Amino acid sequence: MTAYALAFVLSFLSGLHIYWALGGRWGWGAAIPQVDGRPAFTPSRFATLLVALGLAAAAVLPLVRAGALPFAVPPSLSQWSAVFLALIFFIRAVGDFRLVGFFKRVRGTPFAIWDTRLFSPLCLLLAAGFARVAAL
Repeated sequence: MTAYALAFVLSFLSGLHIYWALGGRWGWGAAIPQVDGRPAFTPSRFATLLVALGLAAAAVLPLVRAGALPFAVPPSLSQWSAVFLALIFFIRAVGDFRLVGFFKRVRGTPFAIWDTRLFSPLCLLLAAGFARVAAL
């Protein structure tokens, strides 16, 4: 069940990034950290598509680990990949101690509010999910 939940969430997030890369704006204002009322950075369409590709690839991994997708990957490679992703999502949840994560200093912006309520907790859950599928 964990593998399917991870695949669903990551597929959704990949699709959202594709939507943004194609010019969609729903949710965009809350998706980028802000400093002094301005975006801290402006991701290019290419960078947004790369994130979408990474999320899509990450969505496949738990299904491979669970045996739901037959894929010719050595079990140790898929296991270490899941451990790596668990670590990446955990680090994202903790944050950079400035703009993102549970320990950010910039607060009160739309991004910071969503990050505290949704983005960081979701990253922590994704980290736990990847840790669980690594143990399969």
